[in-house]
Amino acid sequence: MKKDNISDAVIRRLPRYYRQLTDLCNQGIVRISSQSLGQEMGITASQIRQDFSCFGEFGQQGYGYHVEELRREIGQILGVDKDHHLIMIGVGNLGHALLQNFPFAQTGFTVDAAFDVAPNLIGTMINNVPVYAMADLAGFIREHKVDVVVLTVPQSVAQDMATSLIEMGIKGFWNFTNVELASEFPEVKFENIHFADSLLTLSYRVENP
Repeated sequence: MKKDNISDAVIRRLPRYYRQLTDLCNQGIVRISSQSLGQEMGITASQIRQDFSCFGEFGQQGYGYHVEELRREIGQILGVDKDHHLIMIGVGNLGHALLQNFPFAQTGFTVDAAFDVAPNLIGTMINNVPVYAMADLAGFIREHKVDVVVLTVPQSVAQDMATSLIEMGIKGFWNFTNVELASEFPEVKFENIHFADSLLTLSYRVENP
């Protein structure tokens, strides 16, 4: 049974578990203990057991975890089996690279469309994803199920764009604009990606070994 008020730290570790378990499955490993999994990931066995206990009982005393079963359970918790529908707004260098290279399908997302203002992009296909004019955005959202919007637009228009999309009913944003987006509505969720934060974290670790 899932507990209430699961911490953000636990939620952010779930994709790491999923990725590690996927690697173990690909290696043909059938079972693993919390101790061994912790050594692989640099997490204590007690932390792993505590994290998993937030979502139910996994594993067996004396056996450990069945790798494929645990991977499937965590995948279901993360929603990789839900086939979420996603659109992208902004198909510049970053947006284009994401469409070409990011494995959306492996994380449970189908990319249905992209939108941009550049005439040379409108009407093209990028990795089988059609690019439409921004003028078509509202109509597309009315006619299609859209769970998440990827934003790779300029900072100057990011919050206004998000606000307009929320008014259209969008509740999930993967935000690459380097602006900390927010909403007064608690049901609207943002994942604000800041590449500089990650690089500065690395800088600190390099300087403080």
